[in-house]
Amino acid sequence: MTPAWEAAGWERLAPHVGRRRLPTWDCTAGLVVGSDAALMIEAGSSLAEGAALRTQARAILGGTRRVTHLALTHPHFDHVLGAAAFAGVEVYGAVGVETVLTAGRDELRADAVRHGLDADAAAEAADLLVHPHHLVCGEWTLDLGGGLQVLLANIGPGHSAHDLVVLVPGVDGGREVVFCGDLVEESGAPQAGPDAVPTRWPAALDRLLELGGEDALYVPGHGAVVDAAFVRAQRATLAARFGVS
Repeated sequence: MTPAWEAAGWERLAPHVGRRRLPTWDCTAGLVVGSDAALMIEAGSSLAEGAALRTQARAILGGTRRVTHLALTHPHFDHVLGAAAFAGVEVYGAVGVETVLTAGRDELRADAVRHGLDADAAAEAADLLVHPHHLVCGEWTLDLGGGLQVLLANIGPGHSAHDLVVLVPGVDGGREVVFCGDLVEESGAPQAGPDAVPTRWPAALDRLLELGGEDALYVPGHGAVVDAAFVRAQRATLAARFGVS
């Protein structure tokens, strides 16, 4: 399966797990492949980017297989505006994210334009925005087949008011992989926008480390894959920055 990942422009992290760093905003998308189902993590910043992710996933999966599940880690434009490209897919998000995607749709579009997305592309994606079908409060286990069970965990608030992470167990000789969303960032300092909850962010990272453990690969929302030591260091920096323990 490795050549298929590489040919599609993806980095393989474990036997059933890969990720791709998307252009412009360096947002990470992930793919987890079971014997019966496939989970995409993040939808990209536009319908075109979402469609490209779905096409790449089909090339990796081969045959007639396709993405069946989509997890959105938090409601920021570079992670969710491509969701409508995944028609027919079961979509997951943290409880409360649906309110943001409804009441905050205009702000989501405006934020995308402020960051450089074409205004027409932003408007189209916002108009067609798909809301999660399944809202995660606590933890939710997805059985992707072949003994591969993925954990979705609502561990926020932190970077946003509704932060979801995805934990893929270490199977078939691979290491556990944790998709952190923007709770962890490597290519720049963590961004605390108006919807961040800084006083709760360090506690969210404590929970992340508890779930992932010392030997996991941690995939930040932006940047290179990191380890538990990096997450702990970022947790200490955030705690000092926001004056919390």
